[in-house]
Amino acid sequence: MAGRNHLFVPGPTNTPHDVLSAMHLPMEDHRSPIFPKLLFPILQDLKTTFRTETGQCFVFPATGTAGWEVALTNCLNMGDKVLIYRFGQFGHLWAEAARRLGFDVEVHQVEWGKGIPLDHLEARLKDDKNHEIKAVLATHNETSTGVTSSIPGVRKALDAAHHPALLFVDGVSSIASIEFRQDEWGVDAAISGSQKGFMLPAGLAILGFSQKALAAAGTSNFPRSFFSLQDMAASNKDGYTPYTPSTPMLHGLKKALELLLAEGMDTVYARHYRLAEGVRRAVAAWGLQLCAHPGFESDTVTAVVVPADKDARDVISTAYSKYNLSLGAGLSEVAGKVFRIGHIGDMNEVALLGAIAGVEMAMLDHSFDIKAGSGVGAALEYYRSAAR
Repeated sequence: MAGRNHLFVPGPTNTPHDVLSAMHLPMEDHRSPIFPKLLFPILQDLKTTFRTETGQCFVFPATGTAGWEVALTNCLNMGDKVLIYRFGQFGHLWAEAARRLGFDVEVHQVEWGKGIPLDHLEARLKDDKNHEIKAVLATHNETSTGVTSSIPGVRKALDAAHHPALLFVDGVSSIASIEFRQDEWGVDAAISGSQKGFMLPAGLAILGFSQKALAAAGTSNFPRSFFSLQDMAASNKDGYTPYTPSTPMLHGLKKALELLLAEGMDTVYARHYRLAEGVRRAVAAWGLQLCAHPGFESDTVTAVVVPADKDARDVISTAYSKYNLSLGAGLSEVAGKVFRIGHIGDMNEVALLGAIAGVEMAMLDHSFDIKAGSGVGAALEYYRSAAR
């Protein structure tokens, strides 16, 4: 098929040419005297991206999923109780990971399409008189349903309950895209991955830890080796890593951070909101519904609910095979019920209008009751009016 594939899944995302170029280099000695000149700026720029001055950032050659394990096994003790709300596939997987690691996992089911119920959380924390809950696991942006939860609201619930639990946040599809302020929101462990807002291939787990979390890591009795924060910190202080890193990925991360900070994090957040709002207006013009309930809409991915007599997998298949457009599939409980449009990372209005047009063509091919051009028209009118 002529032309390139148009990637509009919520991860992996499109990688800018400058980042790809930065990664295309000969192998190098990661023990050389000049290696710290690569690592130190990365760790400092990550602090700016995570919005932390008092915390410390780390990069592991792994994935966001591994980041869950880094936070859990370094900052908690074996068998500790953790609390999590399950309102999407990735919250489900995080809970399952904690359970497999031997933690006492308290899971609260929430309707998929909604986010963390803050009133319920505050009440549960107040009821935990003996502070048995050692950590709250909060999924900031649930990509399977296109739902964003309020992390400031979670911190407020913890503070209102005067509860000392650590706050762990899965920011894999939010950090570097949706507003995130680690210090201001009192986040103890912030977990991200390279393949979303950082615009890289998958392969890096990127984390930020508060001083409270780092202190907890010093007393944890959980066995760990590859994912040891203490080993990583001991090497990082001199500009090195405790084992062989992926140097091309680090060069790519350095360039990606330069691009993000040159744009400015507040501008990055505003751009993602603007792009997402155009997609939401297109969905409304089609007469379709979002999976996300009002107030929970994500600015990095939109999950679109198809009519009951349609199968979202048909739209996804046709978009890919006929129009060379990659869309996200519905996962688990919403499989076949939604398709997902990713609008995260290296993205702009014109690119997203192309995706909206491709979605329209695929839906029309499956006899959706929509008017050709309606979504594109609604989005382009919004983008024109909201232009910077």
